[in-house]
Amino acid sequence: MTTADPQPISVDIISDVMCPWCYIGKRRFEKALQLKPDIAVDVRWRPYQLDETIPPEGVDRQEYLSKKFGGTDRAKQIYQAVSDAGDMESIPFEFGKIERSPNTVNAHRLIRWAVTPGLQDEMVERLFSLYFIEGGDLTDRDVLLKAAEDVGLDTSLIAELIDTDADAELVSKEINLAREMGVSGVPCFIVANKYAVMGAEQPEVIARALEMAVADQNNTETLAGEEVS
Repeated sequence: MTTADPQPISVDIISDVMCPWCYIGKRRFEKALQLKPDIAVDVRWRPYQLDETIPPEGVDRQEYLSKKFGGTDRAKQIYQAVSDAGDMESIPFEFGKIERSPNTVNAHRLIRWAVTPGLQDEMVERLFSLYFIEGGDLTDRDVLLKAAEDVGLDTSLIAELIDTDADAELVSKEINLAREMGVSGVPCFIVANKYAVMGAEQPEVIARALEMAVADQNNTETLAGEEVS
């Protein structure tokens, strides 16, 4: 009798594509998977908005940072620390190229639509790179359509959907659910619906959460396989 392969460990990554720490967290999560190549995972990217008050067309980046951090000098100090962390993860942040801080609902809709063709991770990566390295405007319809094309999505379908409010309410509900769960910052990694890793933790921390989920799975399988005497 052969033993069935274990089910992949679910990992829900709550993230916002305008959050630089989420990009860093993605790199650290990838390193965690490299540390545990024997652990199969089923990853789903979940939406979050750091600032849902930003209008659909976005706002001037410098004005936004000045208001948020109380001045451009303070913003530069904060983002220098982010850049330093990015360097450690081989992310060449180009904050100076960003002209507009976006409302990210449409970006999250793209990520949602990338699930069915199995391109969600690629879509997330492309949006991160587009915004933080190329300075792309994530509120621009054509920019988003090009991003979808870059990862292999059906752009004719995406073009039809993006001009409607399709899935906007579902994205909003997921964001509200995350907040109801107590998520107040991102990234947040929910492993096996049980363990939460808050923030862009080091790969070893994320790997430990994966190990704990596997141990739980093995214990459950052992109990299920025990004979009743």
